[in-house]
Amino acid sequence: MAATILIADDDAVQRRLVENMVQKCGYEPLVVDSGDAAVALLTAPDAQAIDAVVLDLVMPGLDGLGVLAKMREAGLSIPVIVQTAHGGIDNVVSAMRAGAQDFVVKPVGLERLQVSLRNALNASALKGELQRIRHSREGRLTFADIITRSETMAAVLRTAQKAATSSIPVLIEGESGVGKELFARAIHGSGDRKSKPFVAVNCGAIPDNLVESILFGHEKGAFTGATERHMGKFVEASGGTLFLDEIGELPLAAQVKLLRALQEGTVEAVGGRKPVKVDVRIISATNRKLLNLVKSGAFREDLFYRLHVLPLTIPPLRMRREDIPHLLRHFLARIAAEENRTITGISGEAVAHLAQLDWPGNIRQLENTVYRAIVMSESDQLSLSDFPQTVGQAVPDGQLPHSEPLVVAPSTAPAMVSGSEIPIAPLANAGSLVMLTPTGEVRPLEDMENEIIRFAISHYRGQMSEVARRLKIGRSTLYRKLDEAAANDPAEGGAQDAN
Repeated sequence: MAATILIADDDAVQRRLVENMVQKCGYEPLVVDSGDAAVALLTAPDAQAIDAVVLDLVMPGLDGLGVLAKMREAGLSIPVIVQTAHGGIDNVVSAMRAGAQDFVVKPVGLERLQVSLRNALNASALKGELQRIRHSREGRLTFADIITRSETMAAVLRTAQKAATSSIPVLIEGESGVGKELFARAIHGSGDRKSKPFVAVNCGAIPDNLVESILFGHEKGAFTGATERHMGKFVEASGGTLFLDEIGELPLAAQVKLLRALQEGTVEAVGGRKPVKVDVRIISATNRKLLNLVKSGAFREDLFYRLHVLPLTIPPLRMRREDIPHLLRHFLARIAAEENRTITGISGEAVAHLAQLDWPGNIRQLENTVYRAIVMSESDQLSLSDFPQTVGQAVPDGQLPHSEPLVVAPSTAPAMVSGSEIPIAPLANAGSLVMLTPTGEVRPLEDMENEIIRFAISHYRGQMSEVARRLKIGRSTLYRKLDEAAANDPAEGGAQDAN
């Protein structure tokens, strides 16, 4: 999904011009004709996610400065680019003081607008990443720190937000790398316990003979090597949240004691003489099916029902591909800053390619892939060649089964066009569809449909939402057709995992 840009201007001609330029840059335009309409859209309870605003400074009713003031009152940190026909220094100073990130004079050119939008989005992504890191360290992560635009994730977020208002036990299920701990921290940071400790324990990384000691503590001299008293994670998290990651790896002996602690609200240290009362909110997580472990006898059924009060299943990245461009933008901004690299973008071809992969390692694998590309790249723009480990895992453009080469006319586009979050090289803007096979027979409809889809992806520079809209199909249908094309391609050996 492309970044969404809100355009607010009372002049219909200017609105249309800016809307066309925003589309040419590869973004998703959203147009309103007044400042009041812009504020209503930005502050609605179910407001659509907006990445940047292009705001006319002079409008009847609520003007641009008024909109900036309302945004500041609402605590919105969306980057704003103001535009006006009057480019006086006083207007510039007033707009910047009111919180605008950039200032353009009407009529703004395509190159000027695309640079301004790219800088605004990159700065916003970096600011968001730094804020996310700070919140994580301070235990103040909230659901606003979770990067997603996926409809699949919307129901999960709503359930998690409801869970945050109580102390109900939550079991988070999902594949490795989908962000289970991030959700746990967001639930903690959005509830009444946010000022109390958040203690994370990886149950799969604790030696079996130390599980009880680490979770429940031990007294000095309780066993060989216990040279001093240890209070344990339950007592450490008292008043706050205890996150038990990989709960399915917990030994059966420790499961019995954990069940007792959950039932009675007390823990007894190894070698201790009396139980200690604790007030802990339990959030557990697993990348395995706990119910299958219960059936096999590896996990206690009574403990399962104690933990499985409110289950959350986080979908894998391949089920929410529209999140990939936004994750790429945030990873690019943060990692480039950490590595002191001046890389400012990824080509649309690379974005489209990465969005088609299955990512078995999910978000963690995507982040590491971007990290490697940034470190190894010798250019200020990441291209498909910077992701060699992923080439061959998706069907290349124009290489669908039994399709003939796509014939395109020479491009007359400018040397570089900024796309979505990232500048991308222009692609061909016209093409011819071959209707017959070399033997003179009409080609199968499926082959021609696949070729049209590939051409549309190239033509719209990898902006999948724009491709879906122009082809008049849903994004999920578009991704399904791409997956089917990849699975049926004999040259690729069927669908492949992104290892």
